[in-house]
Amino acid sequence: MKYFLSSLLLTMLFASCAKKKITHKSYNDYPTPIQTNLWLDYSKESTTFKMWSPTAEKVQLNVYKEGNGGEPIQTYPMKATNNGLWIKKLNSDHNGTYYTYQVMIDNNWLEETPGIYAQAVGVNGQRAMVLDMGTTNPENWEKDKGPAITYPNEAIIYELHIRDMTIHPQSGSTKPGKYLGLVENGTIGPDSVATGIDHIKEMGITHVHLLPTYDHYSINETKLDSAQFNWGYDPQNYNVPEGSFSSDPYKAEVRIKEFKEMVKTFHDNDIGVILDVVYNHTGRTENSNFNLESPGYYYRHWETGKPSDASACGNETASDKVMMRKFIKESIVYWAKEYHLDGFRFDLMAIHDIETMNAVVKAVKEVNPNAFVYGEGWTAADSPLPIEKRALKKNTKEMPQVTAFSDDIRDGLKGSVFEEKSTGFVSGGVGTEESVKFGIVGSIMHPQIDYTSINYSDSYWANEPWQSMSYVSCHDNHTIYDKLKVSRKDASEEEIIAMDKLANAVVMTSQGVAFMHAGSEMLRTKNEEHNSYNLPDAINQIDWNWKVAHANVVDYYKNLIALRKAHPAFRMTTADQVRSNLEFKKIETGLISYQISNNANNDDWKNVYVIYNAKTKPIDYKLNGEWQVAVIGDDFDLEGSKTIKGTINVPAISMMVLFQK
Repeated sequence: MKYFLSSLLLTMLFASCAKKKITHKSYNDYPTPIQTNLWLDYSKESTTFKMWSPTAEKVQLNVYKEGNGGEPIQTYPMKATNNGLWIKKLNSDHNGTYYTYQVMIDNNWLEETPGIYAQAVGVNGQRAMVLDMGTTNPENWEKDKGPAITYPNEAIIYELHIRDMTIHPQSGSTKPGKYLGLVENGTIGPDSVATGIDHIKEMGITHVHLLPTYDHYSINETKLDSAQFNWGYDPQNYNVPEGSFSSDPYKAEVRIKEFKEMVKTFHDNDIGVILDVVYNHTGRTENSNFNLESPGYYYRHWETGKPSDASACGNETASDKVMMRKFIKESIVYWAKEYHLDGFRFDLMAIHDIETMNAVVKAVKEVNPNAFVYGEGWTAADSPLPIEKRALKKNTKEMPQVTAFSDDIRDGLKGSVFEEKSTGFVSGGVGTEESVKFGIVGSIMHPQIDYTSINYSDSYWANEPWQSMSYVSCHDNHTIYDKLKVSRKDASEEEIIAMDKLANAVVMTSQGVAFMHAGSEMLRTKNEEHNSYNLPDAINQIDWNWKVAHANVVDYYKNLIALRKAHPAFRMTTADQVRSNLEFKKIETGLISYQISNNANNDDWKNVYVIYNAKTKPIDYKLNGEWQVAVIGDDFDLEGSKTIKGTINVPAISMMVLFQK
């Protein structure tokens, strides 16, 4: 009888909180409380739970003792307010309480969801947890901050996957594959080479780019003793760190504490932390957290009503809808504030609209003026979003604080990522010089670029050189070493290594932002696999034996980074500076040379002369005047103890850098 009465009372309460079913002509007719704070409000006195679900008939809050298993210890009806909001306030201190929301649509209860604004979750992200976030902060967190930079092209970005860096048996890590393993000091590999964060420091990296590290679907956090791998491009909970990289995914606070400790350790070593974010699609569609709150709203559809899929992953989100734009902007700001992040890389950025990207970068810089935003200026398939509104590479000029990846220089250097046999400048490709030149100047307007001869672009697309990301490889497609191997099976190993070094030599001496795939410096291979997103550790891991076997290549990369950091002429800050100071000299198949003049960007070298010889034979190159040699082949001497004039011999497949004081 007691149970019957409580059930009856609950039913009556639900009835009093239920709304009449409201129909809208379109998603654009939904009430949109864009100024309302939809995040959990926690204090020791009370917690207020909120959800925006304008078509819900009822919403309930389920409270649990644990993050998984068991039945709710209490279920509360939430109260409908104006603008599609549902609210429930619970008095007393609920720190550590797990919860879910559940929405009724068309008289049916949808699956439970932690809510899209969840900040802490239990194992596998199924339930959110109320958490006093202040208790997760490392010591002296209030003083923590990343490296100061004025322009993005001051950064040397190193793209890595947390598991890859430490999971190899010879990584020397006591916490392999974990947040804290990545920043463990003093780890050594074969022949006592530095690994982990010590290796990153040794290379001279300024910023690490973490592949998606928010909570994603692919990894079963209850079975971490089994072999599992995924890049993480299948978002589940956008505002919570991934649990599989923590020491205990069952305790919601642990992953948060350890993520912050990782960030702080990087910062203590003057290394910034960039998060790879995937707001363009979700790992699931029908039962994604977005659809369990407000079915359909957060996604795009064609005029027929059919869901669109510009991500080629099953769906695409709708950044142009105001509540999605609100979510993306607030989520990014949350990561910047709560986790002290220094930058964000947007996956398939062109699925988002220009207005959203500009709003995001403005909001981020208000939190951290040193932070910067970059992304892929393309989609994977067509979208209902009009081309002129997309955050495409060619529309970068309309996003003056955003940087886009340059596939022009990427494929100009090594050949198309879509064709295995395709070759580029360093590997003997014909007609690639203009694409490489375009990358060298940072994708800006420059009078010496023939825009009709660039591989993908027919016009300049960057206002300033730092809006262009220079790179030759990343997690996608083949590693640079593998690409050269598959496209030039006729080349010797010595030639492949020379091509590899020359490719990133061009990247590190280009005016855009320098970006490097982790392991490139030690000839990383994935056994020629071009899409390793879910392949085992044996394919994806950094094998630290490579660092020993290819020590001379590691040293070459280290020297490239030191050259770039020491000489601001390679990272001018405005397009006008580049146009005024960088002049191409000799261009022919397999050869590009140019001079940077006038102590560009306050460099202490008055003039710099750069020669890229991609030919398989040395060349004799005639110079005007007397020059000091900074780089020739594998030899770096930034003091320039050797002086030359007249005709010089440039080794095959190599870079030469000369200067005048």
